[in-house]
Amino acid sequence: MWTKEDLTKTIQKNLKGYKFIIASNKEPYMHEYKGKDIKCIKTVSGLTIALDPVMEAAGGIWIAWASGNADKDTVDENNCVKVPPDNPRYTLKRLWLSKEEEEGYYYGYSNQAIWPLSHIAYEKPIFLKEHWQIYKKVNQYFARAVLEEIGNDKAFVWLQDYHLTLAAKYIKEQRPDAIVAMFWHIPWPNPEAFRICPHKKEILAGLLSCDLLGFHIRYHCINFMDTVDFELEAKTDYEENSVIYRDHKTLIRPFPIGVDFEGISQNAKSQEVKSAIDNLTSQIPPPYEVLALSVDRVDYTKGILERLKAVDRFLQKYPEYQKRFVFYQVGALSRIHIQTYKDLINKVQELAEEINWKYKSGNWYPIVLNNKGIDYEQHLALYRSADLCIVSSLHDGMNLVAKEYVAANVDLKGTLVLSQFTGSARELSKGAILINPYDFDSTADAIKKAIQMPREEKVERMRRLRNNIAERNIYRWAGKVISNLARL
Repeated sequence: MWTKEDLTKTIQKNLKGYKFIIASNKEPYMHEYKGKDIKCIKTVSGLTIALDPVMEAAGGIWIAWASGNADKDTVDENNCVKVPPDNPRYTLKRLWLSKEEEEGYYYGYSNQAIWPLSHIAYEKPIFLKEHWQIYKKVNQYFARAVLEEIGNDKAFVWLQDYHLTLAAKYIKEQRPDAIVAMFWHIPWPNPEAFRICPHKKEILAGLLSCDLLGFHIRYHCINFMDTVDFELEAKTDYEENSVIYRDHKTLIRPFPIGVDFEGISQNAKSQEVKSAIDNLTSQIPPPYEVLALSVDRVDYTKGILERLKAVDRFLQKYPEYQKRFVFYQVGALSRIHIQTYKDLINKVQELAEEINWKYKSGNWYPIVLNNKGIDYEQHLALYRSADLCIVSSLHDGMNLVAKEYVAANVDLKGTLVLSQFTGSARELSKGAILINPYDFDSTADAIKKAIQMPREEKVERMRRLRNNIAERNIYRWAGKVISNLARL
């Protein structure tokens, strides 16, 4: 099993003499005003929670878009701040975007074009020329920030996700000697779906400027190579899993991302989490015997509406669980400036109210929605307390909530109900109960199965899941990426 120390040694061995730079849209820590005071908050997202321990092991520089209202008041003259605040291990360099740039780059092209294009959730992408122009400009900002940090040194640059498809090209134009990798955290669509993108050739050229391009699963690697075959005059080698485009070779590799299993497990046992468990009744009013949990951003790819309909079907098919079962949906609001997301928030609220009205009895109602942000300790408290966790994404590159739930389940009491359309289903099929989230009846049956499963079977399934996730942790993932780069 890889540890933080193993990763540190791997980096020291393979990247000696190189600057280590990560660039992502989202920052791992943000600073917010709390009255007159400034508080440093660890951002809760799959990407940042996964990569923060990697950067703590590696040191180096993390470049990201600033999102906190006190971020400007906490950086130095180079827009940098040391993090984590209690034990600084690396440098966070922040970029500032105007409202127009935020609208065009993030809410526009990233999340109205690339996001729906990449997910089979039947939401049409929107391609606007003005969004594309701003997206290109912001990618140039990221590339410029990377180049500033490289200076005259050798560097390994690790770009993250679909927000930065063009950054590698801009970096390589100035520093062709820089080693650039990109990890794509979401699915890659098949060629037939991708061909509708009006900027497809520029996006592919940007990604093929990388020396290494990683996806969660081999299926997405094949989709990408098929797309290149379909759209570009390039040499694709399916045996080596590489593409040569304009005399530059890009290695294409699957790297299923993990979580910091040991870190999450230890934090889940902390006194802060135990206190948060004791306070859960303020969030989830009793009475109930069975607590089902889901943790998502409110996004149409996460299958929240389908999940609520499955809970409704469960209570309808198995009325003996009425007044005994509560489903707690933590759904952080995101991208609320996009109309599709506004409509989804309203639909989720309306459907939850309709189901609660149908089954409400005395003080009991079956669905509790929480759209407010909760801190990391509360997340872990919910993971430890839930009898089952339902991850029912309609399409997901990996879904780290499933892995975090297992890592936090130190009591071996929970059961994971997992969509077969997530990347994580390929690794966790032997311990989780797999579902088709479009099939409400079978999902209802899966909920019943999770509840009625004998204690011995629950323990055995969870132990199997924990062993899997412990072995395939975040340090192993990062170590494999770095080892592949070292071979270049």
